[in-house]
Amino acid sequence: MRRPIKKRKALSPDPRFGSVLVAKLINYVQERGQKDTARGIVYSILEDFKKDGEPVAILEQAIKNVEPQIEVRSRRVGGANYQVPVPVRTERKLALALRWIVGAARSKKGKPMTTRLAAEVLAASRGEGEAVAKRDSVHKMAEANRAFTHFAW
Repeated sequence: MRRPIKKRKALSPDPRFGSVLVAKLINYVQERGQKDTARGIVYSILEDFKKDGEPVAILEQAIKNVEPQIEVRSRRVGGANYQVPVPVRTERKLALALRWIVGAARSKKGKPMTTRLAAEVLAASRGEGEAVAKRDSVHKMAEANRAFTHFAW
C-alpha cells in the first residue's frame, strides 16, 4: 500500500515584495535558524536588482532558466539498476532550482554571500552560471539514458 500524500502547509508571501518565491529563497539561504540574516542577504540582492529592472522578475527568470524538465531516477529491474528518465514535478522543479542556485553561490569562497548570490542569480537569469550548468548536466544524463524510458513507473 502506498503511503498517504503529505499535506503541506502553504508558505505565506514575504512582507516586503509580497512574493512566495522570495519567501522560499529566504528559507533556502537560511542556515542554523538565522532567518533575519537570510532576509538581509536576500533583500540586499533584490535591492541591487532594482537598477536592472524588476527584482522579482529577474529572480523568476533565473529560476525558470535553472528548473530541470526531466531527471533520472534509479530503478531496480531484474537485479540491475537502471537510470530511468522521468519528468520532474512542479514543486520539485522549484526546489531543485533554488537549491542549485544557493549551492552554487555557497561553493564560491572569498566574497560575502550577498555578492556571491547576486552574481549567481544574475548569471542564471542570463542563462549562464554554475546552476544552469548543473541543469544541463541533468538533462544530458537523462538524454543519455533515454533507452530506459520503458522502465518508467
